[in-house]
Amino acid sequence: MSEKNIAIAIDGPAAAGKSTVAKKVAERLGFIYIDTGAMYRAVTLACIKKGLDPKDEAQAASLLPSLSIEFDEEGKTLLWGEDVSCYIRQPIVSGNVSYIAAMKPIRLALVEMQRKMADSKSVVMDGRDIGTYVLPNAEVKIFQIASVETRAVRRYEENLEKGIHTSLQEVEEDVRKRDYIDSHREFAPLKPASDSVLIDTSFLSIEESVEAVLKVVKDKTGVVPLC
Repeated sequence: MSEKNIAIAIDGPAAAGKSTVAKKVAERLGFIYIDTGAMYRAVTLACIKKGLDPKDEAQAASLLPSLSIEFDEEGKTLLWGEDVSCYIRQPIVSGNVSYIAAMKPIRLALVEMQRKMADSKSVVMDGRDIGTYVLPNAEVKIFQIASVETRAVRRYEENLEKGIHTSLQEVEEDVRKRDYIDSHREFAPLKPASDSVLIDTSFLSIEESVEAVLKVVKDKTGVVPLC
């Protein structure tokens, strides 16, 4: 493997399977996985836990001086040292995270954290604007998509596995709402980087999606999986 640190950016809309694919790609390459979406969810949860309005920028930004978000060795999301990996997937968080993600002070603070995480390690980072804003010089940029219907079913099944009970219709409405908010926000809207590779996973299995990303990584950097 090259001694040079390599950054792989995987962007795309909500429930496109980015986190699942990015995590497996990182494991196969021996890279560090950074779930940026979980960081915005953690801020959203922090607002809710503190009784703040996640749609109010001033209230949300008031958390920044004391905010602590980390990932442990198992990839769990820690908010002020507490494992909140399950809580950040609850519907109340999913329904408000796009508002938090659209706030410039929040994004600037989290982007600084993310860049520091990627500064000295080879990483796979997924989110909405990794290739366009967070890591614009990433060696590999992927824009992963899937149809709204496919993404809604995936999120619905994921919720059921985690004991989160919502109707498929509710999940699809939430996905459509998040797509609109993410693509229309003023600061760093969701869009593919000009040099990103588009991968449509609507009809691909998780493993097929992972292999598609690994092929792009090999073609662009020469790096091959460790396993």
